[in-house]
Amino acid sequence: MNELMVRVARRQQEVDGICSFDLVADHEAALPAFTAGAHLDVHVAPGLIRQYSLCNDPAEPGRYRIAVLREPASRGGSAGMHERVQVGDRLKVSPPKNHFPLTPAKHSLLFAGGIGVTPMLAMARTLFATGAGFEMHYCGRSASRMAFVDELAQSAFAAQVRVYADDGEPAQKFDARLLLEGAPEGTHLYVCGPAGFMGHVLDTARQLGWPESRLHREYFAGAVTASAADAAFDVRVASTGQLIHVPSHKRVIDVLADHGVDVPVSCESGVCGTCLTGVLEGAPEHRDSFLTDSERQANDQFTPCCSRACSPLLVLDL
Repeated sequence: MNELMVRVARRQQEVDGICSFDLVADHEAALPAFTAGAHLDVHVAPGLIRQYSLCNDPAEPGRYRIAVLREPASRGGSAGMHERVQVGDRLKVSPPKNHFPLTPAKHSLLFAGGIGVTPMLAMARTLFATGAGFEMHYCGRSASRMAFVDELAQSAFAAQVRVYADDGEPAQKFDARLLLEGAPEGTHLYVCGPAGFMGHVLDTARQLGWPESRLHREYFAGAVTASAADAAFDVRVASTGQLIHVPSHKRVIDVLADHGVDVPVSCESGVCGTCLTGVLEGAPEHRDSFLTDSERQANDQFTPCCSRACSPLLVLDL
């Protein structure tokens, strides 16, 4: 689908460091519908695209709401949204995309860490509206920096939400094991937030025997992937036979671009899947946060923005 032009109808400082933006259709155009867990690709500036989860009710027409955490080490995305985007501005965005959809289940556990609360807001609203059982557990370092706490407290499903702050009373300490052990049979788990928080929740679930089919996650940022031990390798473009050398200090996506091979890219950190490329021969070294474990084991696709090769050659389906 073609990209959309939207207008910033409202900008709200939710808490220190987090700003929300209400986006409406430009020139009376209709906005495509979305489902809980969806995100937008937002063109913050020319050549700078970032992904932000939709956090309003999917049943609400005519509005998209996103919330942006100002990252201290911003590469221009969150800083640009906070510093430059104002009410009345027009933005180019993608139609909603969903790599983190809800799976029908009798019960769901929603775990949010920090800004990871954004997709959970839409999920909680959808689950409540459909009558499905769920609990939402929202964790943060400090209650004063946790967005949407008051909104959740005033929601129709407030009794199904618990908030945990690291600087709060010991009695409200978050205990993933206790929550997961007490979950009804067949419960599905959804988690979003900092990598450490997500790793803790997912590892705890696996230790308790939860199958991967009931574990759902979405990363907002990829891990740092460069290493002094990175080796050089070659890639071959299957359609032309072009052989390209990838030095140890350069990314595959950059080397391909240098040789006139254009691969769409967005997050540049292995989170969004925009640059996902088929692999016909060779073994990728996966460094993304997008593919599932089973997809990685198949070794038939990889993310050239951050991943590399275990074999001397990768033949790419380009």
